Amino acid sequence: MANRTSHLATCQFCGNTYTNQGMYQHLPACDARQEAIKAANAQDAPRTRIFHLVAKGSQYHWLHLEVSAEGTLAELDRFFRDIWVECCGHLSQFIIDDVYFVSTGGSPWFPEDRDMDVRLGEVLHPKLEFSYQYDFGTTTHIDLRVASAREGVMLGDSKIILMARNQPLDYRCDACGEPATVICTFCDYTLLCDACRETHECDEAGLLPVVNSPRMGMCGYVGDAW
Repeated sequence: MANRTSHLATCQFCGNTYTNQGMYQHLPACDARQEAIKAANAQDAPRTRIFHLVAKGSQYHWLHLEVSAEGTLAELDRFFRDIWVECCGHLSQFIIDDVYFVSTGGSPWFPEDRDMDVRLGEVLHPKLEFSYQYDFGTTTHIDLRVASAREGVMLGDSKIILMARNQPLDYRCDACGEPATVICTFCDYTLLCDACRETHECDEAGLLPVVNSPRMGMCGYVGDAW
């Protein structure tokens, strides 16, 4: 899949764009974010521990999140399903310090596995690296790292806040070079524009949409729920 040229994301607070590494440096210093934090902390609202979490689905797909210690792995699982991976209700799991937290709550064959009803504050800490997997057949792997933590009031009503997401990539049609809209899973993941799609020899059942997700072209994935 050629022509994946964007490595930038837009800060949800100030609107400026940065690389993934640049976003690490920008978010702690972003004036607009600091103003939002100041305003939230001035409210008469419960304070909690808040983690800056970085998720990387590929070198092209990454997210910067803030997650509340009061949230759970199950809620983080749902977030990843909604924004990046959900297609057919597959199983998923987090692997943290060699412990498996499974969406089914474990199995009789692996009694040491745990369910996802675990508070993030119990398992996360700064500099922790862990992973998430969705679908144990055609698996999407996500690497995660806790960049930092702070004490305060969450920015908004949710326990998970999106701070930055990679911009949609510039996929181009393998036949003509125009912007691609679908990918053919029947013939080595050929990218096609709307016009070339009409003359493509494969069955339409093998075509999946071009989407901003590391799961593009896998199983039956058609895009996020947002």
